[in-house]
Amino acid sequence: MVLRHASACHLPPPAPSMSTEPDLNAPAASHAHATPENASTEPDAAAPDPTQALADLEARLTAMSDNYLRAKAESENVRRRAEEESSKARKFAIEGFAESLLPVRDSLEAALALPAASNEQLLEGVRATLRQLTQALERNKVMPIEPPAGTRFDPHQHQAISMVPADQDANTVVTVLQKGYLIADRVLRPALVTVAAPK
Repeated sequence: MVLRHASACHLPPPAPSMSTEPDLNAPAASHAHATPENASTEPDAAAPDPTQALADLEARLTAMSDNYLRAKAESENVRRRAEEESSKARKFAIEGFAESLLPVRDSLEAALALPAASNEQLLEGVRATLRQLTQALERNKVMPIEPPAGTRFDPHQHQAISMVPADQDANTVVTVLQKGYLIADRVLRPALVTVAAPK
């Protein structure tokens, strides 16, 4: 009786066995990445379209040609404006110089209109006219070259007429026979001078 009762008892189901053997049917993930046969390959970059490349080159060439033509036109405009301004400057400079000489002419004509003027009046008129002429020349940057005695002879501004014995250093100016003139640091006429001879 006891044995029959024991066989009737319900026993818990056996626990699933933990197998340590590797599952041969499982996918080998790590090996799939290592083998070149299974590695995924990137698609090759698309080759450039020759037609599109030619079109890009033509567009660049057109842009460069347009920029060149614009720069050339601008250069021509700058050159033309410079020539016009230079021509105007020369024209107005001549007009200004001529205008400054008109009072000198007026004074000379006034002197000739007085035939009965005394010598003193004529002398005063000449002096006044000379002052007007000097002022006109100075306004136009015309300055005299009149070196004092003993000045070192300068062949760029002086012209030696002769060498004379003098009690001063050789090759120095002794006498100015005729003034020279500069215009804006450029020699219009050198001064005529005598120069001390070597002792």
